[in-house]
Amino acid sequence: MSHVQVRLDGHVATVTLNRPEALNAISGAVADELAGAVLQAAAQPDGWVMVLGAAGDKAFCVGADLKERNRLDDRGWMRNRVLMRAMFDSVRSVPQPTIASAFGFALGGGFELALSCDLIVAADDAVFGLPEVTVGIVPGGGGTQLLARRIGVARAKELVFTGRRVAAAEALELGLVSRVVSRAELEAATAELAGTICRSSPVSVREAKQAIDRALGVSLEAGIELEDLAWRRAVASEDRVEGIAAFNEKRDPEWKGR
Repeated sequence: MSHVQVRLDGHVATVTLNRPEALNAISGAVADELAGAVLQAAAQPDGWVMVLGAAGDKAFCVGADLKERNRLDDRGWMRNRVLMRAMFDSVRSVPQPTIASAFGFALGGGFELALSCDLIVAADDAVFGLPEVTVGIVPGGGGTQLLARRIGVARAKELVFTGRRVAAAEALELGLVSRVVSRAELEAATAELAGTICRSSPVSVREAKQAIDRALGVSLEAGIELEDLAWRRAVASEDRVEGIAAFNEKRDPEWKGR
C-alpha cells in the first residue's frame, strides 16, 4: 500500500503522508516515496500551491522510523541519510508556495518537514520539537538552519539543545506557525489559506518566493538585485498583462500561470 497520496483540487496539490498506524514515521522507503510525490505535485501545470498533510488523528509525523534505524549498521545509516536528504531537499525545492497542515505530534523529521514548507497552519493540539540530541544525533533535515531563520538563533539553540517540545500556542507566539485553529477547523483553514494565495498571480507568487529564499544570507544590495530579476520576469509574463487589465476593468483576473 502506498504510504503517500497526491491529489489535485483546483489549483491546490495536496501531498498526504499515509502511515497513521506508525504515527506517519518516515522509513527509508517512505522518504523515497515522499520525495517522488512532492516532485510529482510540484510538476502539476495547474498546481499553484502545495499542501503537505498527514492521515490519522495522533500525529502529523513523529520523524524518522527509529525501529527501522535500530536495525541499521553504519552503512545502512549512510544509505538512509541519502534518502532522507533527498526528501527534505525535494520539499524545499518546490517552486510553488508550500503549506504544512500540522496536528498532533510533529517531532524530529516531522517538524523539519513542516519547517521545510513556507507556511505552517497548526491545529491547537499540535506539538513541535527537535529531540534528536536526546538520542545522540543532530537534526539533519534542515532543523538547525530553518528553525534559526524562523525564530532567531538564541531561541533555536534553546529548543535544539534541550529537545524541548513546543505546544501550538507557544509556536504561534514564537512565529513558528502562521495560524492556530481547532482540530476540526484545520483542513478548512489550510484550504482557505491556499485558496487565498491562489487568488494572486501564480507567476508573481513563485517569483516572490524565489526572491525571498535566494536572498537569505546575502547582502541587502545582492537581495535587491535578486528582487529586480524577479520583478522583470513577472512583468514579462501574461499574468501581468491580465492583472493590470482586470484591475482597470474592475473584474477578477483570470490567471494563466505564465
